Amino acid sequence: MSTLTAKPEVTLPTPNGDFYEVTECLKDSERATLQRVRTFMETKVAPVINQHWLEDSFPFDLVPHFRDLQVSGAGYEGYGCAGGSTLLAGFIAMEIARVDCSFATFFGVHSGLAMGSIFLCGSEAQKQKWLPPMARLEKIGSFGLTEPLVGSGASGGLLTTARRDGDSWVLNGQKKWIGNATFGHLTIIWARDVADNQVKGFIVENNTPGFKAEKIQHKMALRVVQNALITLENCVVPEENRLQNDTSFRDTARVLRMTRAFVAWEAVGCAIGAYEHALAYAQTREQFGKPIGKFQLIQDLLVKMLGNITASLCMVVRLSQLQDGGKLKDEHASLAKAFCTVKMRETVGFARELLGANGISLDYNVGRFVADAEAIYSYEGTREMNTLIVGKAITGMGAFV
Repeated sequence: MSTLTAKPEVTLPTPNGDFYEVTECLKDSERATLQRVRTFMETKVAPVINQHWLEDSFPFDLVPHFRDLQVSGAGYEGYGCAGGSTLLAGFIAMEIARVDCSFATFFGVHSGLAMGSIFLCGSEAQKQKWLPPMARLEKIGSFGLTEPLVGSGASGGLLTTARRDGDSWVLNGQKKWIGNATFGHLTIIWARDVADNQVKGFIVENNTPGFKAEKIQHKMALRVVQNALITLENCVVPEENRLQNDTSFRDTARVLRMTRAFVAWEAVGCAIGAYEHALAYAQTREQFGKPIGKFQLIQDLLVKMLGNITASLCMVVRLSQLQDGGKLKDEHASLAKAFCTVKMRETVGFARELLGANGISLDYNVGRFVADAEAIYSYEGTREMNTLIVGKAITGMGAFV
C-alpha cells in the first residue's frame, strides 16, 4: 500500500528591505534604539495612519508616546538632545518613513530643521534655552524658508523682510508649506535684512502678535503633515531671538546640507515601505491558482525595487559616515537627495504596478507611499537644483541663472 504524505508547509521569508544587512553598521545599543522606533511605528502609528491620511489630520495623541523614545535631537550632543551618530539619526528617519512619510516629515521638520537651525546657528544661550524643551517635545518647532513666490531662489530672492528697530526686529512677508506650524510653538523664520540684504534667521514664537498660520487644504501628498501658510505682519521679534551665528545664506545652507541628507534617508524609508507591502501582497495574492509571487514578471518588479533600495541605502550610509567624519559637503548631500528620491519614485511606482488596481487603495498602504513620494521628491531642493549643485562641484563651472 502506498502512504500519502502531506507536503511540509513552506515558511515564506519575512519582507525585509535591508537585503545587505546594512543595519549591522550600527552599534548594539543603536540597533536597540532603532528597534524601539520600529515597534512604536508598527504598533502605534501603522494601525491609525490611513484614517488620519484620509481625514487630513495629525495623531496628536501619539506625541507623548513618541516623546518616550527620546530620539529628538538625534545626532546633536548636549542640551538634552538624543545625541549619537548621524548614522543612527539617518536610520531613525528611514525607520519612521518605512511606516509613514508624514510622521517622518513631522520628525524631520522638528528635530532636523528647527532644532538643527538652533544647534548650528544659535548662540550658546539660545541652545540652552530652546533645545532642551524641544528635545522633550514640550515645544514643537517649524522651519520657514519657502515662500508663496520663492522656492528654489531662496538664496538671493527672499521677499520676507527683517528691519532692525532698536533692540527688536520687525518681520513682514509670507511663508508657505511650513510643516507643524499650525500647532507648533516656534518657527525658524528666514528673512532678508533690508539694511545689508543678507538672509538672517529668527526664532519666532507662534503666539507672537503679527504671526498667523493658516492650514493649507486640499493636498494630495503628506496629508497627515499640517502645513501652513504663514503671514507675518509687523511681527516684532527681540534681538535675542535672532540666530546669533547666522549672518548670511551660507549659514542657512549649513542647515539645508544636513537636512537634505535626512530627506535622502526618508526617501529610502519610503521606498522600503512600499516594497515590503508589495512583497507581502505578492506572497499572498493568488491568480491562476497560485500566489503571484511565483510569476517571473512579478519577481522582476520586486528585484528592481530591491536593487533601487539597496543602492540608495548604501549611498546614504556612506553619506552619514562622511557627515560624522566632518567631511560632508553640499554636493554630497545634493547627490544623495537627487538620486535617492528618483529611485524612490521609481520604486513606489513599481509597487503600485504590482498591486494593480489595489495599488491605489489606502487599504493596501502602497497608494499612500506613492502619493507621499511626490512631496519628498520636491522638498529640500528639487532634483534639478540639487543636480546643479553637484554639477558645479564636478565641473568647476556654475550653471545657475
